Amino acid sequence: MRIDYDEKAKTIAALTKGEDDIVALMATLACELHHADARFDWTGFYRVTQPETLRIGPYQGGHGCLVIPFSRGVCGAAARTGQVQLVDDVDAFDGHIACASSTRSEIVLPVFDKAGTLLGVLDIDSDQPAAFNQADADGLTRILRETFGK
Repeated sequence: MRIDYDEKAKTIAALTKGEDDIVALMATLACELHHADARFDWTGFYRVTQPETLRIGPYQGGHGCLVIPFSRGVCGAAARTGQVQLVDDVDAFDGHIACASSTRSEIVLPVFDKAGTLLGVLDIDSDQPAAFNQADADGLTRILRETFGK
């Protein structure tokens, strides 16, 4: 099963209408996204909790890393650069943090509020190599913008 980003965006908009609590929004998105696509092995958020530091937020799947500095890993790269990170092979990513040994590929997207402040990152891991593409980046970016950037 593959996610239909247009349909999922509608569902998420309906579920989150009127909600402005960041953790509640993250929890809802993590659940909705995780169960929408068989490629998604771990789906969750890392929140900016202090300068240059991400801490685990709401997620679905096995245990994640508790703290990730902006200077390390795929999540750190997304937070540091403000750019989507599409990684076909995590073993080839210099500085990858192996929170789960089953992870083969990953997509990480920065999450911004309406003022452009970085709230954290959305991290989706797959146990399949090269599981994500630009369509995933575009669909997820849209959902994040519509949920957190309003």
